[in-house]
Amino acid sequence: MTQVGPGGTEPLTKHVDVPLAVSAAFERFTAGMADWWPLETHSVWERDAVRVGIDGRVGGHLAETHRDGRTAVWGTVLRWEPPRLVAFTWHPGRPEREATQVTVRFTPHGTGTRVELTHGGWEARDDSAYAVIGYDRGWERVLDRLAAGAP
Repeated sequence: MTQVGPGGTEPLTKHVDVPLAVSAAFERFTAGMADWWPLETHSVWERDAVRVGIDGRVGGHLAETHRDGRTAVWGTVLRWEPPRLVAFTWHPGRPEREATQVTVRFTPHGTGTRVELTHGGWEARDDSAYAVIGYDRGWERVLDRLAAGAP
């Protein structure tokens, strides 16, 4: 559950179970991001976005590419621990000084993998209460696409 109070906004946590081994789920989330991320609705340039990717190393960027070749950096990789964890700053379409933090963990669950995403650091944003509401719904759509094997 998401809570907004005088002390700030608590981290938002979402999870989804995917029918893949841990290493395959990590690979799909990271190296395969362009195959499942809903760029048409969850990106800076939406319909003009043609690709999203993550540079798989600490200090690497998450970025989307516009059809004319421009890039928009969404964040920077803070932790890269395949196949169990990736963490990054998160500021798509916003200045880097407003970056929040996302941590994604991959753990065995039944015959597949549980992907658990925690999004915190809301104090960096002046609109934190509004942002949490949007991301509460947004991360569900994104993770559902990951689990469904979208496109």
